[in-house]
Amino acid sequence: MKKLIQGIVDFRKGLTQEGRDLFAKLALGQKPDALFIACSDSRVVPNLFASTNPGDLFVLRNLGNLIPPAFPESQEVSSQAALEFAVFSLHIADIIICGHSECGAMQLLAQGIDSVPCSCPHIASWLQYGEGSIERAKTSPEIDRSLSRYNQLSQANVLQQMDHIVSYPFVKERIERGSLRVHGWWFDIAQADVYCYEPTLQSFVLIDEPEAKLVLHRLESVTVSHIVS
Repeated sequence: MKKLIQGIVDFRKGLTQEGRDLFAKLALGQKPDALFIACSDSRVVPNLFASTNPGDLFVLRNLGNLIPPAFPESQEVSSQAALEFAVFSLHIADIIICGHSECGAMQLLAQGIDSVPCSCPHIASWLQYGEGSIERAKTSPEIDRSLSRYNQLSQANVLQQMDHIVSYPFVKERIERGSLRVHGWWFDIAQADVYCYEPTLQSFVLIDEPEAKLVLHRLESVTVSHIVS
């Protein structure tokens, strides 16, 4: 706690007038670029590796970056509420599912939900939304087989959760009309590298400068095509 409290003091001391003006503007409302769904892991800091400012991302974080599928309807509704708010209230254009290496949730999932201690029933219940990733990790050609077993599962889970998001009719409808896009990212903690899932290559590709240009070009092409049509 000492580090956090001192951090607040340092934040107040170091806040420039430009920063104060930004927060004053944000107080009037938010218009984030994307819904960013990430794991609660303390080592995953989206605003750091994506170099974003306050107001850029609407962030949902939970154990294992999981999203319950639309059907069958889940008793857990907080993730769905965030998804609905992002789409219906904030009108975001992009949804990013971001998994990461050395994920504790994926390690628990790989060991089997039955192995979760009986003292943690909520963890066991929550991890059911990642079970489809286990079979996918075994069979999918889209996974980097040079990775450890747990990291392969983590990449498979990104793809599985993308499918879960698209299972919501209001998401699928917007994707089909070109007003919403769903992306899969994977963060390698040890290397501080971010990979994006590239559907045309059916693999995760490092987001370096050349790849970033290709991604942006594709996104611009999609936007223009829908405007023209």
